[in-house]
Amino acid sequence: MEHVFDVVIVGGGPAGCAAGIHLAKEGHRVAILEKARFPRYMVGESLIPYCYFPLERLGLLDKIEAAGFQAKHSVQFASTNGNCSQPFYFQQHMNHRAATTWQVDRAAFDQILLDHAREMGVQVFEETAARALIRDDAGSVIGVQARRGDEPLTFAATLTIDASGRDTFAMTKNQWRVRDPYLKKVAIWTYYEHAKRDTGLDEGATTIAYLPDKGWFWFLPLSKNLTSVGIVAEKDYLYAETRDPAAIFAREIENNLWIKDHLAGARVAGEYRVTGDYSYRSKHIAEDGLVLVGDAFAFLDPVFSSGLFLALVSGEMGGMAANEALRDGDVSASRFADYAESFIGGMEAFRKLVYLFYDHDFRFGHLVKRHPDRRPELTDCLIGNIFRDFDKLFQAMSEFAPLPEPLSHGRPLTAATR
Repeated sequence: MEHVFDVVIVGGGPAGCAAGIHLAKEGHRVAILEKARFPRYMVGESLIPYCYFPLERLGLLDKIEAAGFQAKHSVQFASTNGNCSQPFYFQQHMNHRAATTWQVDRAAFDQILLDHAREMGVQVFEETAARALIRDDAGSVIGVQARRGDEPLTFAATLTIDASGRDTFAMTKNQWRVRDPYLKKVAIWTYYEHAKRDTGLDEGATTIAYLPDKGWFWFLPLSKNLTSVGIVAEKDYLYAETRDPAAIFAREIENNLWIKDHLAGARVAGEYRVTGDYSYRSKHIAEDGLVLVGDAFAFLDPVFSSGLFLALVSGEMGGMAANEALRDGDVSASRFADYAESFIGGMEAFRKLVYLFYDHDFRFGHLVKRHPDRRPELTDCLIGNIFRDFDKLFQAMSEFAPLPEPLSHGRPLTAATR
């Protein structure tokens, strides 16, 4: 069976919904192909303050605020000996409603976004898995071959948007994956019931709890007395004694007294999950008839909870670029050059912070002590205000540790880049 749309989007997560909602609002015929039946499980529960703005522009803010997610006012850091930093409260930096953000249940959060896309006119095909890109004689992408159960489906479209997340549909088909040369971490995570929570404004705080050799725990209090707890570290460190995730968790809990205290008396409430090769970026963000958004284009180590923000922003930015391309009747790769430069520039700011976090000679406290005037810029970067000039901040950081060179790949596949 063949369907015809202006835009077909592979993936119904936050990036795909953001792109689809924007394009539907502009009057385009949009389909989202989602391999799962929602609600479905997904990790990545922590929002940073600047998530507020794309959610507001997409008309989602009231629904998110009404969903009952755990409010998040701050971030704090816990040393291995159990000492915890003074929480950084977002309201100290920004006098705005965005200073209160959330720790979300992704199944519920993503359902809200997908339902809103439907309300805006997007046609959603759940349990429909993309199988192949369709190309014309010139090699341009003109749609997607998919399958729903045993039924083959064809989706012809002027433009295809890959928002397939870490499934990386187009990246895999095109052999475009490039792993980050340094950020080769492994994550193991699960959920706890009745974990200890701090009180007052700190109840929903994100806690980053350090482990030896630059590993770390995340501790994210969710609603319904559930807490997401994960470990990120080098593979050789985590698997030095065993590959059993429960045994690794038990061992590492003993290596951070804050985590040990907060999990004492708590009960594991889910399976242990594992993923590796955390950070990657596609060789290209677009080719003729195709553009990538969200994790389908790039994923960055989650230490600063940037994942949902980058997904929402890239979906919105990619959708805006797609609208202009469709309006002008030109969906060639070059139409997405400005989207690429802007989004990659912001992502590189986060990438520098991640590299410094893992550098054994760098401490953010040392940076702020020597350069107190750079603290506002550092805070802007951490809360998601990344589309601005950070040259002075990065120059100050380079006094303490080498910064990574920007990755040279990720631009659209045009005749020049080919």
